[in-house]
Amino acid sequence: MQAREEMLTAEPSGPVMVLVRPQMGENIGASARAMLNFGLNTMRVVDPRDGWPNPRAVAMASGASPVLDRAGRFDDLPAALADCDWVLATTARGRGLTKPVLTPERAMEQARAMIAQGRRVAVLFGPERAGLENEDIARANAIITVPVNPAFYSLNLAQCVLLMAYEWGRQTTTVPPEVTELAGTDLARAIEVERLGDHFEERLGAAGFFQPEQKAPGMKLNLRNMWTRLRLTRTDVQTLHGILRKLARTHGA
Repeated sequence: MQAREEMLTAEPSGPVMVLVRPQMGENIGASARAMLNFGLNTMRVVDPRDGWPNPRAVAMASGASPVLDRAGRFDDLPAALADCDWVLATTARGRGLTKPVLTPERAMEQARAMIAQGRRVAVLFGPERAGLENEDIARANAIITVPVNPAFYSLNLAQCVLLMAYEWGRQTTTVPPEVTELAGTDLARAIEVERLGDHFEERLGAAGFFQPEQKAPGMKLNLRNMWTRLRLTRTDVQTLHGILRKLARTHGA
């Protein structure tokens, strides 16, 4: 309950997501979920077709209903943008308007810089049927276009919100590009991998694997390289040692 109240009273956590004349409550709710997935909490709804509040939006939002609870409802776009300093409009089609056209990455870079300076940034999303109209886009400082398949560029409203929210979250959250889930164990130490290599060389040598003899050094080097490349855990090493010991007992080596 406390977290919900904090969200309802918190300042905007990023750009304000403005849904212009949305048609389906389900898409509004899904947009709220997409926003909260990536830490955004401020939505504005302009002239929704089915009125506001919308029970279908609430049902679809699930745990993201606080985003809807604090969402502002506006009769027209100028009112929704009255306190905004920088406005970005999402559209996939050429509109014959002279404006910068940005990728989502570049747009969120701009948004991050503006917000860091204390400015309010809005991102506009058009209705499901045909997207934003030229009169809407004329009120924006720049256009965001997602590099989608030119033969099929239509994005669902909530999908478009998700893409923008993801890009915002990606740029504002420190996440390593790759991690290894160790499932409660540790990576094997260098000495443990070294001893595993020794064990394999011993057993494979006894089995006559390193043939012909002149190729043996290269074969052993490849095996050593493989063990280090695999990023073995201590459990992996113990399991492989156990396999070798079992094979040796079974075959009398």
